[in-house]
Amino acid sequence: MQELKFTFGKIRIGDAARKRILESLDAHWVSAGKHVQTFEQKFKNHFNYHEAVAVSSGTAACFAAVAALYDFEKSQADEIIVPALSFVATANAVRAAGFKPVFVDIDRKTLNLDPSKIESAISKKTKAIQVVHTMGKPCDMTSIMNIAEKYHLVVLEDCCEAHGASYQNQIIGSFGLAGTFSFYAAHLICSGEGGMVTTHDPEFAKLLRSVRSHGRPDGTDYFQFDRFGFNCKMNDLEAAIGIEGIDHFDEIFKTRKKNLLQLLDQNRDLAHVFYFLTEEKDEVISPHAFPLVFRQDIAVQSSHLYHFLLEHGIQVKTLFGSLPTQHRAFSYLQHRLGEFPEAEYVGEKGLHFGCHQYLTPEDIAYVSTLLHEYVKKWI
Repeated sequence: MQELKFTFGKIRIGDAARKRILESLDAHWVSAGKHVQTFEQKFKNHFNYHEAVAVSSGTAACFAAVAALYDFEKSQADEIIVPALSFVATANAVRAAGFKPVFVDIDRKTLNLDPSKIESAISKKTKAIQVVHTMGKPCDMTSIMNIAEKYHLVVLEDCCEAHGASYQNQIIGSFGLAGTFSFYAAHLICSGEGGMVTTHDPEFAKLLRSVRSHGRPDGTDYFQFDRFGFNCKMNDLEAAIGIEGIDHFDEIFKTRKKNLLQLLDQNRDLAHVFYFLTEEKDEVISPHAFPLVFRQDIAVQSSHLYHFLLEHGIQVKTLFGSLPTQHRAFSYLQHRLGEFPEAEYVGEKGLHFGCHQYLTPEDIAYVSTLLHEYVKKWI
C-alpha cells in the first residue's frame, strides 16, 4: 500500500489558535473556560442558533441531547427512532442514555432516513425521532416534522456531517428541539475533538449544561446532582482551535464545496456505475465528504474498490452499513438480515472519501483518474 496522499481530513492550527492555546497554558487552566464561552457564542451567532452548548465530542452532543429528555417525563422504557444507517454514535448515544433505539430504513439515493417508513415503527413507547443529515445532505424535514407533530414526538437532528447545510432556506439543526455537531478532524469546523448542541429553547439549554457536568444544576451547589449526567465538557484547548474554524467558516465551506462539485463534475460520466450526491433546489448540502454507491446492476462489492483506492494512497471508508443487521454491537435486538434492505445494500455497495479544504486540483484529478481506471478495468 502506498503512503496516504489523499486523506479523509486534515487539521492545520493557525497563529490565532496557537495564541489562544498559549493563553490557556499560561493561565494554568485548560478545562472549560473563557475560550469555550467564546466558541459557543461565535457558533451561535454565525449560524443564527438561539442557544449553543459545547461538549467534548459529537457523540457527547448526541448523548447530552438524548439524556436531557428525562426532564420531559421520558423513561428508560421509552423508544427513540434512529436511522438504520449512520455512524454508530447516533444509536450508541440512545443506548448510553438508557433508551431503546428503534431502527428505520433509509433511502439509498439520499442515505437518509426514509420518512415513508417512520410511522410503521412508531409505538406507544416512541418519544423521539433522531434524524441524521448523512454526508451533509439534509433530510426531508417537512415530512419528518409533520410526522413528529402528528404523534407528539421530539425531533433531534444529528448534524455532525452537516455544518452549514440548509433545507428550504432554514439552517439544519434548527428544525427539531436540538441539533448536534462534531468537530473531529474530518469536519468543516475542527477542534481536534469536541461537539456542540444547539437548541431554540433556553430551558433545554440549561438542561444540557447540567447533563454535561454530571447533572449539576447550573451555577449552584457543586455536589448537588439533579438529573442523569456525565462529564462531557469541552476543554479550552479544543475551543481555542475551534474558534478559528468559525472565523474562517465561509471560506472553508466555499473551498470544500468547490472540491465536492469538481469531484462530481469529473466523475459525472460514471453515473451509470455509481449513485452520487445530488443537491436539490430547496437544499444546500454541506461538503462533508464524497460518497459513492454502486448501482444495483453492477456486480462488484465495495470492498474491492476500497482496497484498490487504499493501495493507491486514497484514505477511503465504508458507508457505515446497517447498524442493526451488519454490526454485532446491536445483535442483542435480534434483527435479521433483510429487515433493512436499503441500509444493508449501502453497507455492501457504498464507500466515501474526503473533500477537505486542503486538497489540491491535482489531488481531485488523481482520485478521479483512479475511479475511471477502476471502472475501465473491472466494470
